[in-house]
Amino acid sequence: MSAAMTSQQAAWFAGTFDQLVANVGAAILGKTDVIRLALTCMLAEGHLLLEDAPGTGKTALARSMAATVAGTNSRIQFTPDLLPLDVTGVTIYDQSSQSFEFRPGPVFASIVLADEINRASPKTQSALLEVMEEAFVTVDGIRHEVGRPFMVIATQNPIEQAGTYRLPEAQLDRFLMKTSIGYPDRRATVDILRGAKKDRAADLGPVITTQALADMADLAAITRVDSAILDFIGRLTESTRSAPETRVGVSVRGALAMTRVAKVWAAAQGRNYVIPDDIKELALPVWTHRLVMDPEAEFAGATAKAVVERVLSETPAPMEHAGV
Repeated sequence: MSAAMTSQQAAWFAGTFDQLVANVGAAILGKTDVIRLALTCMLAEGHLLLEDAPGTGKTALARSMAATVAGTNSRIQFTPDLLPLDVTGVTIYDQSSQSFEFRPGPVFASIVLADEINRASPKTQSALLEVMEEAFVTVDGIRHEVGRPFMVIATQNPIEQAGTYRLPEAQLDRFLMKTSIGYPDRRATVDILRGAKKDRAADLGPVITTQALADMADLAAITRVDSAILDFIGRLTESTRSAPETRVGVSVRGALAMTRVAKVWAAAQGRNYVIPDDIKELALPVWTHRLVMDPEAEFAGATAKAVVERVLSETPAPMEHAGV
């Protein structure tokens, strides 16, 4: 692969990305923006946290994405009694072969939906978050790769907090993005009701193979990011750390996450270079969940979203140019 993405490669990437969006959009009506974010997260080889009420299409999104890339999908319903081995898998003794055999858990899939992750114990949460970070699990001293693509879509219910275990900030930082699907608008709702079909994702065919998707991820990784853009990201993260409303601002991991996501976002729009607007459009889903707010400021009404928006408005962006 060349040292930098060419304009022809960027055009191909954007066309393929639009096909992926359209295919998933056939099952998730009226949510193009969320689909683009989710696919960007996948191609940046990160994980997505959805904070949504029940019945908004979280499972359908995971299944639609898996079907679109000819991948596998699994769903883990997190409960207080769920054990780490229920997620990662277990080694059992097979009497017929008189040997130990690894039985992979539901985490071995292209798209893993971790439903209501905050209902499981911290130990079980950590088991999932470890494989998210390392892309492998170790059971009885043996390492098992989960393969590519591998994406976790974890959900939290923002309404019910009884019997939940809040994800620590250090673990939230491992999610590349946090967003919500939300309810469809009236027009999309009418279209859904008109179809009166429970599972639209079941009718989707693959648009791309898992190997081709991995190649797309590798291609996006060589999108050009000018030093002025990197400096812009650095200034923004420093401003979140010095904001009076925050105790902890965006980490270095968060700055790296923005760089990865911005490369995919730019390529998805047919550019082989990142511009300041890419950073501005992605700042909320990539950074708000990484801020630790000061309790007094939060009590007074301050929000992470407001902090990020203010930092964006106060930090001068570099002049845009079409660097190649």
